[in-house]
Amino acid sequence: MLKVVKFGGSSLSEEKQFKKVYDIIKSDSERRIVVVSALGKRDSHDSKITDLLYILHAHIKFSVPYDDIWNMIEKRFIDVKESLKLDFDIKSELDHIHSELKKGISEDYLVSRGEYLTAKLMASYLGYTFKDAKDLIKFDYEAKIDYDKTEPLVKEAFITSEKIVVPGFYGSYPNGDIKLLSRGGSDVTGSILAKSIHADLYENWTDVSGILVADPRIVENPMAIKEITYHELRELSYMGANVLHEETIFPIQSLNIPINIKNTNRPMDSGTLILDECSDNTQPITGIAGKKNFISFSIFKNHMSNEIGYVRKVLSLFERYNVSIEHIPTGIDTVSIVCSADSVEKYKYEIVQELKSSLGADNVSVMEELSLIAVVGRNMKGYIGLSGKLFSVLGEEKINVRMIAQGPEEINIILGIDTKDYDRTIRLIYDNLIRLKSVDVASELLTLDKDE
Repeated sequence: MLKVVKFGGSSLSEEKQFKKVYDIIKSDSERRIVVVSALGKRDSHDSKITDLLYILHAHIKFSVPYDDIWNMIEKRFIDVKESLKLDFDIKSELDHIHSELKKGISEDYLVSRGEYLTAKLMASYLGYTFKDAKDLIKFDYEAKIDYDKTEPLVKEAFITSEKIVVPGFYGSYPNGDIKLLSRGGSDVTGSILAKSIHADLYENWTDVSGILVADPRIVENPMAIKEITYHELRELSYMGANVLHEETIFPIQSLNIPINIKNTNRPMDSGTLILDECSDNTQPITGIAGKKNFISFSIFKNHMSNEIGYVRKVLSLFERYNVSIEHIPTGIDTVSIVCSADSVEKYKYEIVQELKSSLGADNVSVMEELSLIAVVGRNMKGYIGLSGKLFSVLGEEKINVRMIAQGPEEINIILGIDTKDYDRTIRLIYDNLIRLKSVDVASELLTLDKDE
């Protein structure tokens, strides 16, 4: 079996975390490709190296003195090197980067040095070969991954050196310039490498024992999800569950490469396994996630259903304002457009006016302070009465559901509720449909199904 393993910044914050990572990798000879993020926070008062590098670049850009920030960054890396007693001249690497600062280097190049230096340290510690991501992960000039170029380079690197360490979060354009992925992109780097060599498993190590059913900041001690499908994960990630970068699944989904979310601090925990299909069919709800700060434009027009192309015209209007649309609930003579409040803040009055004057809407109502909560589960469609149970619980607690949407695959129910009810709604759903009652709920719904 061949495993690609990725360790996040929390797993690489200081000497003791490096030692944990070392023990994990050395305990399994199949962990031969290692991807690392930049040094993370040591405690709640600390800063991520990536954040410091972004601040450093801003100081340089606006001609603000930056010596203090640079010294903080330099000290972090030197402390790790010296604590681990590594035979690696990191000072020369740091001196080279420092000399480049005065030349007006790009933000992407500077920020990528966090992963670059961390990977150098880890390669030295493990005795693995360092491979620079810029030489493996190739972008085209439209900033898309060029797999035709990337995959042969990754395969060659692995054949040449069977145990390698690769910095995450970046690659390069055809001209060699550094190109960053989006924040959290080291997850995606690992996925790209796993795809390129057809790995058997992609392990993603972080500071939690898998993906939780609900946000632990809202729900006390939520259960961990043992198994989840790619599709379910995509739904939860998009709606705010942030253990794994939402783009991670796309490179490896076609090859059905499993992802295992593991805890660096508790390596014995099984974590969460992400698969194309899951064997566990006992739990109707897999997870709950949500986002705040949405706005809804509800458009009413007499005989809308008879007017060909009306919805297209509405969508084109929002497109002109460069607004991304989240959901489109519809009725016979109504259509609602749900989008991020931030995306329309400057234009909402103009949009309302155009809907009336240009598109002939008889009425437009705007609903603000809207939050969306997604209840996700691959087994929901098999449990008759689940929706009724859900809405009954919310109704009993006077939660006003302002919007309901469900995809055609029936793996999610999206609720639009007042933002003031956001936390309480998530807790109610969890407590009544998952916590302690999960077995009872499943049994109850199965009985209903049989009775039907």
